[in-house]
Amino acid sequence: MRKKEKRTINFQGREVAYLLITSPVANKVRIAIRRGGAMTVTKPGRVAESVVNGFLQDKSEWIIKKIAYLKTIEETPALKSGRKEYLKYKTAAKGLVCEKVKHFNVFYQYGVKKITVRNQKSRWGSCSRSGNLNFNFRIVYLPDYLVDYIVVHELCHLGELNHSKKFWDLVALVVPKHRELRKELRKYF
Repeated sequence: MRKKEKRTINFQGREVAYLLITSPVANKVRIAIRRGGAMTVTKPGRVAESVVNGFLQDKSEWIIKKIAYLKTIEETPALKSGRKEYLKYKTAAKGLVCEKVKHFNVFYQYGVKKITVRNQKSRWGSCSRSGNLNFNFRIVYLPDYLVDYIVVHELCHLGELNHSKKFWDLVALVVPKHRELRKELRKYF
């Protein structure tokens, strides 16, 4: 059972609030900072809070910079993600994604098994070891060039199921400005 608690930590005189989630399925301490600067820390049940505090102190410089940056994009409208929107746009998203996969796979020539559209909370897409591609239905709200990047990103996972240099080299063959697009995409979640 997940346990959630509000906490604060002091980074050189600056108080930072966060939500601490103790999860029985987590295997490491993770930090997530959302648009607006809200921070969530997830830890496995066996990890002591003192270890979490040490981890956060080690990452304090990065955390402060990330919170400051994400507060600047606070005004970006959140893309609607309720069940009503999902049901309304699911078919359109599937059509869009299938068309893009077909287009870009002419170049890559990977064996795509199944394409699924879901209402995911924090991912634009994913790729399974068996060759299935999953995409977030909210892809229909994005500019076309960002849709291209997401589809190419997931297609390239069929060739490299990781984020190694080899993977990014595959992405760069079709989307040379993938770094800039990845940064731009963050403002939509």
